[in-house]
Amino acid sequence: MWRALGYRAAQAGVVAFLVGVLTFLMMQALPGDMAFRIAAGRYGYDMVTADAAAAVRAELGLDRPAWAAFMVWLGDLGRLDLGVSVISGRPVWDEIRHQMGASLHLAGAALLLSALIGPPLGILAGLRAGGWLDRGLLVLSSGLRAVPQFLMGLILIVLVSIQLSWLPAAGHGRAEHIILPALTLALGLAAVSARMARDAMAGVAARPFYAFGRWKGLSEGQMLRRHGLRNIGVAMVTFLSLQFVMLVEGVVVVESIFGWPGIGHALVHAIFGRDVPMVQGTALLLGLGFVALNALTDLLTRLIDPREIRA
Repeated sequence: MWRALGYRAAQAGVVAFLVGVLTFLMMQALPGDMAFRIAAGRYGYDMVTADAAAAVRAELGLDRPAWAAFMVWLGDLGRLDLGVSVISGRPVWDEIRHQMGASLHLAGAALLLSALIGPPLGILAGLRAGGWLDRGLLVLSSGLRAVPQFLMGLILIVLVSIQLSWLPAAGHGRAEHIILPALTLALGLAAVSARMARDAMAGVAARPFYAFGRWKGLSEGQMLRRHGLRNIGVAMVTFLSLQFVMLVEGVVVVESIFGWPGIGHALVHAIFGRDVPMVQGTALLLGLGFVALNALTDLLTRLIDPREIRA
């Protein structure tokens, strides 16, 4: 266990360095005058002049070498200081703390919806592999995964918000605002988790010990609870951790479509505004989040894996 934790700590250090280098280089490689872009983010494009851009360049030291700016960022990172947003003037920690809360709220709702939709259907289909539910689930899950998330979001807006007027198309602050963005993310996740649960359940149901349980007279519910769920648990926990990677991809798009004030929406605006500290801080925390998630996944799989228990 201690060896695994040490490995994850070393991995976090490597991730922090690589994320910092790559995000800094990509921001530097973007075309256009960075000082002008930052000034436009502060004052608006109609109010930007050459003098305003020059003042921003002098204030932020944008005329110094890129390597010097990166070394300053590394020094601040060593003191756990992510810097100050060049657009808002607020500490990056404060900006991320506010926006990350909204994103975690949305991601949690999406994961809950996908867990309620995908795995139960997949387990039922796996118990009756080759049946009508199994074939129908294959068609439905393939169709949902083929639809990009931005298109799924637009389809839900047109159908649910415009045509049926059931829910608002965008916004934040009321319970109904989270339903459409969460459902947009959840449908794609549920499509994959349903197939994963189906394949895992079909494999377990075909094993000799499962047939032996039927021979002993156990009901389908008893076999599922005693032998099925625990044996598919390792695959499902591992896959659920991978869903967070898919969520990061989708959150950036979905938050922009629905006007959700989360980390993905803020990251897009930070890139357009050339807010380098904000981009670096956001990418760094997301990368470290993946490392922590992998460590938690390893721990959970050890706890629920029947082979580990027998050992």
